[in-house]
Amino acid sequence: MFCSKCGAAVNQASGFCPNCGQPVDANPRVVAVSVPAPGYVPPPPGAYAGGAPPVYAAAPSTAYAGFWLRLVAHVIDGLIIGIPFGGIILVILFATGALGTLGSMHVGDSSQNAVGVVGLGIIGVYFAMLSVAIVGGWLYYAYCESSSWQGTLGKKALGLFVTDMEGRRVTFGRASGRFFAKIVSGLIPFAIGYIMAGFTAKKQALHDIIASCLVLRRL
Repeated sequence: MFCSKCGAAVNQASGFCPNCGQPVDANPRVVAVSVPAPGYVPPPPGAYAGGAPPVYAAAPSTAYAGFWLRLVAHVIDGLIIGIPFGGIILVILFATGALGTLGSMHVGDSSQNAVGVVGLGIIGVYFAMLSVAIVGGWLYYAYCESSSWQGTLGKKALGLFVTDMEGRRVTFGRASGRFFAKIVSGLIPFAIGYIMAGFTAKKQALHDIIASCLVLRRL
């Protein structure tokens, strides 16, 4: 042991330090000394107002969103965009005069003319609906999922949001790619491309895998 006054080596059996005469404590106390961890950098003076470090709220917990939650969100989105979609179709019908043409038909008209008019009307309405559905759906999904919401109104109502594989907010381009990748998901029979969200490891549908996206939910 060593003398507590001068630091000289002292035999514990002796009563005094041979160098300075300091009495030797037969039962020395063990003092714990805190040693900072390797790489620790202390905060600068005055970093904490009032001498206490700030308290941060814990980050919200998240999990992968399963198939059924995503299906409900999809139904909600379908109802939301279906109303303006129907209104736009009516505007197109009025603008093209399709309703007026159908209304001007009479019972006595030849069946050939009737079939031709109805056929052209059906084809025109079909392509109008297809164009509005593609453009409107693309803008709705891509804009909402790349915005600060990170999801459509249906997803937001259920606490769901879209991210990339690192959990970051997606760009408009990636959100657009995810939307058009749904065409590939829809081409697979029995909706397997969508049902994959129920059994893949990260609850990804086929279009999520193609676009490298995740759909998460807040716990």
